[in-house]
Amino acid sequence: MNEHIARSYDQELDRLDKLLTQMGGMVEAQLSDAITALMKRDSALAETVIGGDARVDALNREVDEFVVRLLALRQPMAKDLRAIVAALRIAADLERIGDYAKNVAKRTMALNQVPAVRLASGIPRMGKLVQQIIKDVLDAFTERDADKAHAAWSRDEEVDGMYNSLFRELLTYMMEDPRNITPCTHILFIAKNIERMGDHATNIAETIYFVVHGTPMTEARPKGDTTSFTVLDPLTGATNAFDKPGTS
Repeated sequence: MNEHIARSYDQELDRLDKLLTQMGGMVEAQLSDAITALMKRDSALAETVIGGDARVDALNREVDEFVVRLLALRQPMAKDLRAIVAALRIAADLERIGDYAKNVAKRTMALNQVPAVRLASGIPRMGKLVQQIIKDVLDAFTERDADKAHAAWSRDEEVDGMYNSLFRELLTYMMEDPRNITPCTHILFIAKNIERMGDHATNIAETIYFVVHGTPMTEARPKGDTTSFTVLDPLTGATNAFDKPGTS
């Protein structure tokens, strides 16, 4: 970042970056702990994740207040203005990722009240992938690296593919034994929460691209979630994903 006439301005911009980096590190940890709590049926860790969401929210408010102050006192222009406004969007996406991590922990608490069931093996792999995407977009933000942001952005389709597979696997479990319906429903919500975290990481990648280039991405966002178009065969339990309207 270029130095400005007022050195304090550079220090303020640096502080804004550090707030976002701190917030990003917190939501990364929240996601990791939420997945660990799920796999180990660790209610105490799940409670820690739920309680930690308040700290993420507090940082989000701090970013909001700091951005308003910068806009009012510094009247930024061009790239500085893009970076400062982008901070609001990035903080909002990180806050939502934190919310989804909290939701995963809440579902874990509910699952721990019923007998253990066979968990979908893809849940930890999906969580690890989303965690890596979040890390990559945060690194891209720190480095102002649009190419790295774009690489992370393109992996959202992989997350969607994992979610589609989990969706069908869990439907199969529910068809095999109706006693699986309640726990598998919770696990479905957990998988969807993780998929939505990936969507918000993708938002951040698009914001970084705009900060660096001053123009939005022109490519269509990669989306592979077909579960809205999945039909369950009531006789065989098989699932079929129909093409979205207007596609072939």
